Amino acid sequence: MGDNITLSAAVRQNLLTLQSTADLMSGVQNKLATGLKVNSALDNPNSFFTASGLNSRSNDLSNLLEDMGQSLQTIRAADEGIQTITDLVESAKAKANQALQTQSQFERAKFAAQYNNLLEQIEDVAKDSSYKGKNLLAGDGNDLTTIFNEDATSKLKISAIDYTNSALSTGLNLSDLVEGQGGATSFQLEGGKTTYTLTDGTSTLNTSSLLTDSADIISGDAIEVRSAGGTAQSSLTVDGTTTVQDMIDSINSTPGVRAEFDEGTGVLTVISNEDMTLVADQTASAVLATVAATAFTALSTTLVDSGSFKAGDTLTLTDGNNFELGSLEIDEDTTVDDLTNFISDFNGVDASFNTTTGKLAIQSETDLALTSDNANFNAENFTADADGVTIEALSDSGFAMDNDINRVVDRLNNALSNLRSQASEFGTNLSTVEIRQDYTKSLINTLQEGAGKLTLADTNEEGANLLALQTRQQLASTSLSFASQADQTVLSLF
Repeated sequence: MGDNITLSAAVRQNLLTLQSTADLMSGVQNKLATGLKVNSALDNPNSFFTASGLNSRSNDLSNLLEDMGQSLQTIRAADEGIQTITDLVESAKAKANQALQTQSQFERAKFAAQYNNLLEQIEDVAKDSSYKGKNLLAGDGNDLTTIFNEDATSKLKISAIDYTNSALSTGLNLSDLVEGQGGATSFQLEGGKTTYTLTDGTSTLNTSSLLTDSADIISGDAIEVRSAGGTAQSSLTVDGTTTVQDMIDSINSTPGVRAEFDEGTGVLTVISNEDMTLVADQTASAVLATVAATAFTALSTTLVDSGSFKAGDTLTLTDGNNFELGSLEIDEDTTVDDLTNFISDFNGVDASFNTTTGKLAIQSETDLALTSDNANFNAENFTADADGVTIEALSDSGFAMDNDINRVVDRLNNALSNLRSQASEFGTNLSTVEIRQDYTKSLINTLQEGAGKLTLADTNEEGANLLALQTRQQLASTSLSFASQADQTVLSLF
């Protein structure tokens, strides 16, 4: 007996139908599971390889799309930096305009320092405007290239500008200003006084009295103010018309020497910055008065004890722009301490008095001048000092003069124009990258959609196919059952 089992034709046909249906169902189920109608080159070589090419290009563009996004962030970081720098430059311009509103060198120097601080902030902002190590505001080595297609034939190069050094002529061209360095000086406070009574022997003289009426002066005498070395500093020859007032005027004509006369008592008070002698040198050769001048050694000393000051004098303190800081009117009770405090009251100026040397030291952050309407002020060695006490600063601030400020304002205006132009350029580049980014997104979608049309399965269709195949399978199973039952009827004969 052979090993082969023989099936009836009907059963075999039904089995083949079931196998075919099962194969078809497996294919449909695979399509539904993967969502693809072409899963390999075996399914449809043409569609498979065409779709693979489209998907490959889509993936390449997707990678470039990520790079575009990073480029956008780099440009945005630079644009935000420029906006902030623009605000700071406008603040610097405001400082320059504020400096123009005042003539005070001290205030201008403070504005110059604030201006420099703003330039430092501008440089810091430029240095901080980087994104992932790329900074379009940091100059060389920071150019940005954005590629738009897979073979790099379409791209945009953005050149970096250097704002990290505000002084660069290719950038903002804004240099730090000199903030100024002050200076110092000192002047001597000294003096002495003596009195001499003008009398004719029985009564005192007055200003209109003739000098020849004096018991100590005769016609032909030369009334001289002599220095300690005996040199005549002023001289008045007495004749029959010379009055007491003429002698007072002659004494007052000597720098650093002052004469005061009391009409009621006939007392002539002579005050001098230097040792001096008042003599009538002709017939009498008499020493009328001697002044021994000494350095002031106490803050409480009154200024009128010096030939440099008299009651009613006005001292004025001005800076190098002739800006008046303030003034002090001298009276009989004004002391060295009052003068020291007056000078120290102003910003950027300090005064101190040395009680050992009698020198008043002044330090100033700017040029400074202490002047008086008294021609004898600060006279030394019987020589007038027309300029008063002056300090010339070692260097003036960059805002010291109006012309200096105006030049800075012009540079600031140019810098603002530069920034606005650069911001516009970055804005254009930003728009270009955004437009190409949107285009690339659309192109990727088109490529993916095209690939899908070639490979994606129609789930509705495949679902209907699966349902039909399931029905066919059930029918085939039923038919197989009928065929088997027909074969079994033979057994009923036995």
